[in-house]
Amino acid sequence: MKIYLVRHARQSSPLCNVNVELSQEGVCQAGLLAKRFTQKRIPVDAIYSSALLRAVQTADILAKELGIAPQPGDAAVNEIEFGELTGLSDREIDARFGEFMERRRSLEADLAFPGGECGQDVFDRAYPFLRKVAASGHGHALVVTHGGTIRAILAGVLHMEQRFRLALTRTLENTSVTVLEYNKERGWFTVETVNDYAHLEGHPELLRAAIKR
Repeated sequence: MKIYLVRHARQSSPLCNVNVELSQEGVCQAGLLAKRFTQKRIPVDAIYSSALLRAVQTADILAKELGIAPQPGDAAVNEIEFGELTGLSDREIDARFGEFMERRRSLEADLAFPGGECGQDVFDRAYPFLRKVAASGHGHALVVTHGGTIRAILAGVLHMEQRFRLALTRTLENTSVTVLEYNKERGWFTVETVNDYAHLEGHPELLRAAIKR
């Protein structure tokens, strides 16, 4: 079976991991992805999401277009817990946690955010959820989740040390699609596609590079 990991659409606040609704751009991104699935007739049998509002709203837009009732949001695939960084602006993070962020970017270790999680923590809660989805009997499931969670899942599935997960693409675009395929006989996932955002082509204003901080 295939699992489409979708990064949620753009949220309405630039602050770190606040639980807010989608922006107008985010609604547009989700709509474009929904049309891509319907126009290309990409099969989807079930839609899941994290419990955070931006993921739930993205899943709702997709579900409406695809004619599928979404499953309740599940915290197992929530974004990585940023701890003391939650609710801060990029400038505040640089001022208060600049040294920590530089250590994190150096990939020296799988560092947990102060008061929060590390990549292994995220994988340990998200992977059982993916196995449950794989065992659900659906042939094609879509899971709306988050950038940090997708990176942690990819690193774990590829048997990489979690400290290297930041080397998996420079950025993950909002509503990008990462495809996993589950091999039932061997009990593992393979990575088929990473960060596919073809539905945003021709819309530079919807790419992460256009976000004003």
